[in-house]
Amino acid sequence: MSQNRVNSVFQVVIHTIAWVLMFLSPIFFSYMRNETFSWIRYLDFCVNPVSFMSVFYINYCWLIDRQLFGKHIARFIVMNLVLIAIFVLIQHGWHGLFRNFFEEAQPEPKNRHAARTELFLVFIFLWNAILLGLTVALSVAIKMTANWYHVENEKREIEKERTQAELKNLKNQLNPHFLFNMLNNANVLIKRNPEEASKVLFKLEDLLRYQINDSSRERVALASDIRFLNDYLNLEKIRRDHFQFTMEQEGDIDSIWIQPLLFIPFVENAVKHSFDSEHPSYVHLSFKVEE
Repeated sequence: MSQNRVNSVFQVVIHTIAWVLMFLSPIFFSYMRNETFSWIRYLDFCVNPVSFMSVFYINYCWLIDRQLFGKHIARFIVMNLVLIAIFVLIQHGWHGLFRNFFEEAQPEPKNRHAARTELFLVFIFLWNAILLGLTVALSVAIKMTANWYHVENEKREIEKERTQAELKNLKNQLNPHFLFNMLNNANVLIKRNPEEASKVLFKLEDLLRYQINDSSRERVALASDIRFLNDYLNLEKIRRDHFQFTMEQEGDIDSIWIQPLLFIPFVENAVKHSFDSEHPSYVHLSFKVEE
């Protein structure tokens, strides 16, 4: 199962548990208080979580993506104010309907309604609006957290793919035939000229260290890349009897930074096509920095 699918299933489970607990809370509190459970009062209660769910998922599934993340912040706020007003009116009408039904079924003293002043009704309206506003804020917080988590996962995947691509590119750049030939030459030189063999191995070590370590950086000094090319060509010179090379530098080389291993494909190509086992072959390199 993919990571995205696991995250989706996890979100569904968490959302389901949260809403189930909200809808079951009246039953739980009735049991804790040893009160007789009333289905009429329960249906009257249900309008609130249904309103919360509606506002939450209208934002979570539509408004946040299209309006808030789409940089239409003012439109997002206005649409939510209208949405909250609509559901406050729905809640008020629903409660009034069930209150009338409940009173017809079980008449209560008339002074109950007398206590419901206009100020109290205004308070109820404001309280319901605040709760729905908090529901909007909660949906935004959860959506942004999920979006951040998704972006972070994508970044990790991109970084992983980039690292794999760099390793693949490094493997492609490291010519195995060149490496094996250098090791064989060093093996022969160990018996004939141990000092020269030691130089070959040191140069080979520097060459491989640069390819493995420095090539993982975004930028390297041009001087470092030139030293790498110089080591590479010196090893080619040891490997081939009639090979020569020249390397010229002009200007402030140390002030220039480039992508690592920028020039080696050209140099390798030049070395490859200059090969001649019977006649002298050569490669000339020139680096010039102006302005």
